[in-house]
Amino acid sequence: MLDFYFIPNDQTKPPYPTDLEFAGELDGNVFGRLQSKGIIDKRFDYYSDFRWSEVLLKQIRKTIDDKQLHSDTDVKKLLQFVDTALEKQSGLIAYGD
Repeated sequence: MLDFYFIPNDQTKPPYPTDLEFAGELDGNVFGRLQSKGIIDKRFDYYSDFRWSEVLLKQIRKTIDDKQLHSDTDVKKLLQFVDTALEKQSGLIAYGD
């Protein structure tokens, strides 16, 4: 499972998310399908930790809007925490477990 946490844009990456608020999670199948649909860029690896800035989250949201994928089940899972991060004016950091 890939766990996402909210992280302020100016905060450095902590080695562990102990002080970060949990945002949500994606399993490998959902992550792969989101990449196939062009929502998550192929440069992000499910098995590696990575970070999405607020700017990148806005781009992901725009891609979803442009492709009109709001009703897609996989996209709905992602939007649950992407939209919350944007409301918080925050980024997201992912840790694989």
